[in-house]
Amino acid sequence: MSKKVTIHTEYITLGQFLKLADVIDSGGMAKWFLEEHHITVNGEEENRRGKKLRNGDLIEIEGKGTYTIETQEK
Repeated sequence: MSKKVTIHTEYITLGQFLKLADVIDSGGMAKWFLEEHHITVNGEEENRRGKKLRNGDLIEIEGKGTYTIETQEK
C-alpha cells in the first residue's frame, strides 16, 4: 500500500516532493539523493529533481517505500 502525499497546487517537483514526504531533510539534499537512490515515477526510472509530479502519480523509492500524489483543492 502506498503512502499518500497531498499537494495543494497543480504539480510539485520531485525535489520538493522528497522534502515534503520527509525522505530528505532539506531541498539541498535532493540532487545527491537522486544520484544515489533508484526512483521510479509511474514505472519509469527518474533522476531529475525538476520532474513535475501531478495528481495520481506513483513514486517508488527503493528502500523507502511507495507514494501516491493526491491533489486537494483549496
